[in-house]
Amino acid sequence: MTGMSGEPELFRRAVAALKAVQPRPEVEFGEVRPPQRLAPWSFAYSAEVNGPAGELSTGRLVLLHDPEGAEAWDGVLRLVAYVRVELDPELASDPLLPEVGWSWLTEALETTGANFTALGGTVTQTSSARFGDIAGPARTDDLELRASWTALDPELTSHGTAFCDLMTSAVGLPPVGVTIFSQRPAT
Repeated sequence: MTGMSGEPELFRRAVAALKAVQPRPEVEFGEVRPPQRLAPWSFAYSAEVNGPAGELSTGRLVLLHDPEGAEAWDGVLRLVAYVRVELDPELASDPLLPEVGWSWLTEALETTGANFTALGGTVTQTSSARFGDIAGPARTDDLELRASWTALDPELTSHGTAFCDLMTSAVGLPPVGVTIFSQRPAT
């Protein structure tokens, strides 16, 4: 819940910091209705990124604030991230993919200088095959990353930026300022 009178100052500062995030042009970023029962105060963004080969990454970043704190959080500001990305079948067969997916998050948090503790989550690979008269491709492969961590201060711009970096890494976009040259066919 945001925009209600009586919001704690810490929560207002944290939301303002998330709203200050300036994602890359490839990231469609917008405020969405947050979950209502996870904490007394919450705020959420959704994001979508299209990759260079047509991959799609969708996600959500949720800020939870409980002024009383929660033992498992080790603090009062918890961020929850969910990312789903469509995979190329060749990449989906990589046995190290879950570790690579997790490294996208940890490297993004580290690179942006996000100040956090109590990081945890899961990375799940799924493959779906369609049969009969169901529309869509015969097979799809996806990766889902679910993670949460506790911010140690309300300056969450770096956390929001890390989330956007995670989304772009998931679809294979290079870091800002890096250009990948396509291989040219032999002549």
